[in-house]
Amino acid sequence: GEIGLKTEQIESFEKLGYVMSGSRHARMNAVRMRKENQVYSAEEKAAMAALNKEERAAKEQRVLDDFRRLVAEQIEQRR
Repeated sequence: GEIGLKTEQIESFEKLGYVMSGSRHARMNAVRMRKENQVYSAEEKAAMAALNKEERAAKEQRVLDDFRRLVAEQIEQRR
């Protein structure tokens, strides 16, 4: 580990390609946060898809209601 090493010594080892435990911990946290954000965005996408489906269904129902009303008016006018 890097216990007892100075900051400059740790940086020189990292430049040589060694992965020090402090740096590895920070990288692992960054990866974990990215994965959590992916999960949240997938949940958000699912919620948005459900909302869009409901909105499309409501719009389709309004169109059908308008069409039925127009047909009923046309039938009534021809009588």
